[in-house]
Amino acid sequence: MPHSKSAQKRVRVAEKRRLRNRSVQSQTKTNITKAERLIFSGELEAAREAVLAAISSLDKAAEKGIIHPNNAARRKSRLMQKLNQAQASSAVEPEPEESEETEQTEQTEQNK
Repeated sequence: MPHSKSAQKRVRVAEKRRLRNRSVQSQTKTNITKAERLIFSGELEAAREAVLAAISSLDKAAEKGIIHPNNAARRKSRLMQKLNQAQASSAVEPEPEESEETEQTEQTEQNK
């Protein structure tokens, strides 16, 4: 328990700040979780929007001093890596096999 008046005030101020910062921290974590869930489910368009919201909330938290700027940068980087990997893996889907019609057309052209 603090003894001096100034120490008592610091405890009160710290508690107020902690409660104010807690909602921002919670919202940031929620946005990151939503974005990751969408990335892993394969919904890339929705995931892209969620990632932008998560990055915005991380920037706001860093600007307010709730998290360290390097912490925000690291989290944004990891989130973007996950999104980019998901986009790259979806872009490398196997090409559909040639249909029988194209094979027959090629054979008739070769026979001519």
